[in-house]
Amino acid sequence: MTLHLQTVEARKGLLWIRHALKVYRRRPLALTALYAVVPLIGLLLSLLPPPFEWVVLALPPLVSLGFMLATHGVLQGHVPTAAVYLAPFRLTAERRKTQLLLCLIYALFMAAGLLLSQWADGGALDHLAALMQQDPKDEQALMAAVADPAWALGPATLMLWVSVLSIPFWHAPALVHWAGQGLAQSLFSSTLALWRNRGAFFMSMLGWLGLSFCLGITAMLLGSPFGIQTAQVLLVLVYTWLTTAFYASLYFSFVDCFMFSPEDIKV
Repeated sequence: MTLHLQTVEARKGLLWIRHALKVYRRRPLALTALYAVVPLIGLLLSLLPPPFEWVVLALPPLVSLGFMLATHGVLQGHVPTAAVYLAPFRLTAERRKTQLLLCLIYALFMAAGLLLSQWADGGALDHLAALMQQDPKDEQALMAAVADPAWALGPATLMLWVSVLSIPFWHAPALVHWAGQGLAQSLFSSTLALWRNRGAFFMSMLGWLGLSFCLGITAMLLGSPFGIQTAQVLLVLVYTWLTTAFYASLYFSFVDCFMFSPEDIKV
């Protein structure tokens, strides 16, 4: 399949959200289950010896491509299953090798980001976590640790690292799968696509943040009269739905950025 990079209007970013929500309404249970499989796999891998923990770091590129395939299937009237995560490895040996290399490189950079975040906070976050797990808790030491701004440097550093890292990997797995691009070409094409369409991606980011904030506040207001646990359950449900819909939106950004528009796709 030949793809052509194009530049889209900034308002397209909001349309990606709209399309994703429409797709989610078609197959809410199937798509939610597809997302729920990911943390379940992560939990199972965390119970295995240390080398298997690296697999968790390598999953995001595969998850993003799996959801693109799932969204494409929903648009064609299919019910997506966890088999979409294996579909990228059923093509040619060359594409399978490239996908595995993408996952490996992503895992290596994520490991470097985790080390960088630990260096940035100087162990303050680990110290705070240890104090919170103590029983009984040392309230004075805990308050002092919370007041220390150093503990926030680690998460902030990791968030920035992941944001930058996601740029070349945003469309790379899909470019390998559908266009047969090589490792370097797919990473470069993804970076160029996000740069050319930065207005649309910025609008999409604002849309998701606004939706997340509004629905989060609504869930808290509705659940609080019934107790904090009810509010927390509602928050989990809301953010699970939003995250699933966000992953579905990846397909539409790919479609617009690379002029991929099969005739049977209607949203």
